[in-house]
Amino acid sequence: MTLSPGPGFRFYEVQTLLEAYAAHDYTFTDTPETPGPALSAYLRIVSTDPQRASNAVHQLDDILRTGLFSPEIADDIELLPKIEPPSGRGVEECLRIIREHLVRRLGSPAQQNRSLPQNKWEYRERFPELNQFLGAHFHQDFSDEYTSYAEAVDDYLSGASDADLGQLVRDITGLLAMAATDKDLKQAVSVLGMDVSPPSGISVRQWLEEVAGTVAERLRH
Repeated sequence: MTLSPGPGFRFYEVQTLLEAYAAHDYTFTDTPETPGPALSAYLRIVSTDPQRASNAVHQLDDILRTGLFSPEIADDIELLPKIEPPSGRGVEECLRIIREHLVRRLGSPAQQNRSLPQNKWEYRERFPELNQFLGAHFHQDFSDEYTSYAEAVDDYLSGASDADLGQLVRDITGLLAMAATDKDLKQAVSVLGMDVSPPSGISVRQWLEEVAGTVAERLRH
């Protein structure tokens, strides 16, 4: 799940946005004409939820209106990833460029992204609950904590809300649709925190399908 503090934090969506840059060496590489890799990744994520892009625009407006170095928001700004602008360009100018790309995207929504994410940050943002499920229960110490895969799944189910369960089903369904090959799928679940092989005798795809069915059945009761 995202590491951002969430809606209780004044600039929660800007934090998530800047985490995309942190995953790309903490640097701005956007130009007014073309988004760089970090912003492109963020734009792919918000293609499924334009409200997030709108929230980011409003929060960027708040920062720029108040002033990046204003004492009023100093404590909030301190919580944001420290991103380095390129030589000759200030941080506020970079934020304005980002804002314009977001506004442009909101004015001309792209089709929902159907390609696999391109880095760990994007995987975790695109499949937040699957990342939580795999990383917290199917890590390298799996055999020390559980006697079976079913026990690990039951452990997850015992603490998950209906909202979490619904998100997990959507995440699994989305990933299975995107990952055309077993190689792609194995790489994806590894990035998402799965450090063990699936149960003996079945593939990763079959196992995820079974998990999705189990979770969906729990939601129906």
